Amino acid sequence: MTRLKHWTILGAATCLACTFGWSAAFAQDRGVTDAPPTAEPVSPETSTPLNEDPAPPPAATTATPPAAAPPPIDTTTPIGRRGPLTDRERKMAETAWAYFVERFQEKTGLVNAVGSYPSTTMWDTASYVSGLVSAYELGIIDKREFDRRANLLIDTLRNLNLFRGELPNKVYNTQTGEKVNYANQPGEVGFSVLDIGRLMVWLRIMKERYPYLAAGIDNIPMRWNFCNMANEDGRLFGSIVTGKGETRYVQEGRLGYEEYAAKGFALWGFDPYAALKAGPYTFVDIYDIDVPVDARDPRIFNNQNYVLTEGYLLDGLELGWDMPGDRDSGPGVASQGWRAEFANRIYLVQQRRFERTGILTARSEHQVEGAPFFVYDAIYADGYPWNTLDPSDVYQPDRSAIAAKAAVGMWALWDTPYTDLLFDAVADLSTPDSGFYEGLYENGNGVIPLETANNNGIILAALLYKVQGPILQYRNTNTQLWNTAFENADTRARKCMPDPMKAVAAPCCNCGTQPALEPDVPPAAFEFCRPIVAATGISAAACARTPHLVPPPEPLPVQTQACPMPPLSPTLSPPPPTPDAVTQSTNPVFVPAIAPAAPPPQPEAAQ
Repeated sequence: MTRLKHWTILGAATCLACTFGWSAAFAQDRGVTDAPPTAEPVSPETSTPLNEDPAPPPAATTATPPAAAPPPIDTTTPIGRRGPLTDRERKMAETAWAYFVERFQEKTGLVNAVGSYPSTTMWDTASYVSGLVSAYELGIIDKREFDRRANLLIDTLRNLNLFRGELPNKVYNTQTGEKVNYANQPGEVGFSVLDIGRLMVWLRIMKERYPYLAAGIDNIPMRWNFCNMANEDGRLFGSIVTGKGETRYVQEGRLGYEEYAAKGFALWGFDPYAALKAGPYTFVDIYDIDVPVDARDPRIFNNQNYVLTEGYLLDGLELGWDMPGDRDSGPGVASQGWRAEFANRIYLVQQRRFERTGILTARSEHQVEGAPFFVYDAIYADGYPWNTLDPSDVYQPDRSAIAAKAAVGMWALWDTPYTDLLFDAVADLSTPDSGFYEGLYENGNGVIPLETANNNGIILAALLYKVQGPILQYRNTNTQLWNTAFENADTRARKCMPDPMKAVAAPCCNCGTQPALEPDVPPAAFEFCRPIVAATGISAAACARTPHLVPPPEPLPVQTQACPMPPLSPTLSPPPPTPDAVTQSTNPVFVPAIAPAAPPPQPEAAQ
């Protein structure tokens, strides 16, 4: 059965503007807490000494003083740390790059994901690209070595044997470049839309920074077929192979990762507008921080809603928490403001845990030596804070760790004494010739004695961020093959590729009379970052470690730019959720198809 193939046809003016109230230019309840509530301290300024009479009440006045104007928002100071690398930091960058020297496969240009094991994923390949770009920009390798590696990798990615002829398989053998199963034997296991979305981010970064590589890079996704990757309302889907050999397409991603991967596709002209939204979300109170949590019920959707650092971290380092296509917001502004606000809370709750317990905390998913080999080291999962689970959702408290990539990433994005402490904890956890270890166990059991591409690639990106800021920098103004290819053929329609050369005008039905749209995350929810409300959406700036206490600004009357959606036909109405059939949220936005198409298969949830 073929999934609906018209998710790229509705342009950003229709989908993103109508869903978020943004122009095409940028294309809750409380839960568990880890600590008992503390009593409010008595302020010395308001208490009365025992040996003094109470002060007389103030004289009545008839005039009400005007409210003080809120302090101005600083939009010019870059987010996080800025400056050249110190000698120590430079040595760290050289050590992280050593992993990609030691584990590089000369025949394919791929790099092992974990140590000497010759296997990788698209996520880990993106982390290698992260390391490659960072090593070149920091002067660790010269242009000749960069070009040699980049062109060899482009060649391999361009000629990958795809899963069912659609998209890259989840796993490949790095020595042969062939698709394999999880035992590294010939076979296929499906595709991961999150992994591919991360790769799309880094392919776009390479295109923008090195225009001479753009045509070769464009040839990589031009072979792919995107029709089963998304549905009509802009949700993203991966695929799995059942024990019977059947392919099943499953909704993939939760709050934090889903939006990051969606940005990767949006950077190439796709319109995954539902996956870019924050909702459905809720907040859980941990150490007096309202931590954002995906609100989809794991009992219904068959998937844990892990709260992890990495998705927010990568978005900040690579994209500056900006909307895809934003070139103008400035160094101190995050144009997808709620991402910066939520990321700030993810950081702060980890600092608060240290302040309350003395446990250094920098949590992410990571590899471990021996069974279970991998854990989700969650800030919150399965109803509990600080819950470390393996892929089978078995509690693994002895595997919780200070993840090196999370520690160095937070150090780059938040210039605070706490991140200085995290930096000192992991800065020397390495071997000079093979890179950084995964991290340091929280319980005192020492280092995680594994080196990985993901860990070392993110560490290099964090060090590059300190020098240059957000890594995606729009420099390439040339005509792009991705935009012009297949001009006189139906290839784009058959592969469900966007067609940026074909303008799609959104119809307008007395637009001025349509009601204003509610923002995905309202200004009142911005507790630690100052919201900047504009017709293009809500940006954020001046994020801090304490609430800003400034009343939220009045929302602007953002009007819709398209006719109201007609009622859904029965064939497009979502089925009721069951343990085996999953919808994205309790209030999804369904967009009718432009042309008749077969209904999509029932999705299942997958992380």
